[in-house]
Amino acid sequence: MFLKTYFTIVPIVLLFVSTFSIADTHENFVQCLYSYPHNTSSSISSAVYTQANSSYSSILDFSIQNLRFSNISSKPLVIVTPLEVSHIQATVFCSQRHGMQIRTRSGGHDYEGLSYVAEVPFVVIDLINLREINMDVENRTAWVQAGATIGELYYSISQKSKTLGFPAGVCPPVGTGGHFSGGGYGFLMRKYGLSADNIVDAHIIDVNGNLLDRETMGEDLFWAIRGGGGASFGVIVAWKLKLVPVPSTVTVFRVERILEQNATEIIEKWQLVANKLDEDLTIRINMGRATTQNGNLTVQAQFESLYLGRIDQLIPLMQKSFPELGLVREDCSEMSWIDSILYMAGFTDNQSTDVLLNRTQLNGLSFNKGKSDYVRDPIPNVGLEGLWPFFFEDEAQSAFVQFTPYGARMDEISESETPFPHRSGNIFHIQYGVSWRDAGEEEAQRHINWIRRLYSYMETYVSKSPRAAYLNYRDLDIGVNSNGYTSYNQASIWGRKYFKNNFNRLTRVKTKVDPLNFLRNEQSIPPLMLKGRK
Repeated sequence: MFLKTYFTIVPIVLLFVSTFSIADTHENFVQCLYSYPHNTSSSISSAVYTQANSSYSSILDFSIQNLRFSNISSKPLVIVTPLEVSHIQATVFCSQRHGMQIRTRSGGHDYEGLSYVAEVPFVVIDLINLREINMDVENRTAWVQAGATIGELYYSISQKSKTLGFPAGVCPPVGTGGHFSGGGYGFLMRKYGLSADNIVDAHIIDVNGNLLDRETMGEDLFWAIRGGGGASFGVIVAWKLKLVPVPSTVTVFRVERILEQNATEIIEKWQLVANKLDEDLTIRINMGRATTQNGNLTVQAQFESLYLGRIDQLIPLMQKSFPELGLVREDCSEMSWIDSILYMAGFTDNQSTDVLLNRTQLNGLSFNKGKSDYVRDPIPNVGLEGLWPFFFEDEAQSAFVQFTPYGARMDEISESETPFPHRSGNIFHIQYGVSWRDAGEEEAQRHINWIRRLYSYMETYVSKSPRAAYLNYRDLDIGVNSNGYTSYNQASIWGRKYFKNNFNRLTRVKTKVDPLNFLRNEQSIPPLMLKGRK
């Protein structure tokens, strides 16, 4: 296996306090990389891109999934695309020695661009070359390098088994490194929990350059990287996953209802039943602007579902639990689990699973902004009615609000099992999104202000004390760290929204593994030793 040779490379790396200038940073950092002792024939020179390199821009732009961050001035001085573990270790060592911060990128889908944007001298470790996947069907496990996408993972599973799957998201180009470390969820969540709940081992490089597995990193660090984000604690190299059984035939459907078809009342009922449905059934709602046959604007609610069974089982279940939707056999399609991945990702019928290997967005890139919420009590009719006018505004042309149900397995896992705390008691999760195509600060602010107003409106109807948020939908509006030292109290403003009481344990882990806070960004976990500092 590709991981067996890793543990022969464990150099001792000392932490340095950086007082170097940017001029010193660039050339000396690169020379440090070249002189670092590597243990194989893979030359690091072929993995290093400075701003003077002709391929620099194409390498940087390839994994940028949000055009908001494609033309900003705060770009990395150097991009390293490691071919082996020692290249990461060299980058960690030399970054500390020459006053560079690190950003680690696996897929580039982070909503605030934190994996490739910084206001200080920094280097990007782009894991795009570390994407190998080794399947062990007999033991229902897989080792997945952190640079692989979830699409590549799904494809690899489908090539080996028709009755195994993995609970992760619906967007194939998302990188496994960030997706899993932030929790990761999809249509198997109610049956099997999050991606992070199904990780049984990992390999991570810490700030001292040591390559650790679950045994050598210890249970505290292993706990922290499964939902607490990996970038605060090290550079994740690979995950060992527990694959889950799926039936050879599943059923999917999409049913649209507009306001004039009683969409509001159907959503009201959905809130009462969605988290109580059979664990094999997940129905989420996508809401956005639509146009009626008469050409009038309206709001459409799309009920999108995966059922781990056949149509003959689904129809009676829906008639009993959710007859208001009016589901009929003609709305449903039976297919394999891997085909349901293509269906949910928006690919056309009969498309080859090879499309899962594509690392770019299906519908092209756009400028976008996202936010999130959790709901513990049903939103009343008046709350929903107040939401609809937002979709008639000009900025909402490509906006959506998505409700994803909880319950079932998510109710069975304690809040402290992983850093991801949003478990029992939540009816559903909300994702808000807005996108636009035209560049310019004025255009960006119009759309960002729109989603902020929407978010403000929803405050009455969502979780409180704290108003919870989902880490993988990074949102710098809810709080940021300082450029220098950040106090525990300052970080708690955003930290408790993502992690609730688990934030305390995350800071203790951080204190143990990175006491000088080398690995930091605008929303990184601070060490406790910085508590109270300005």
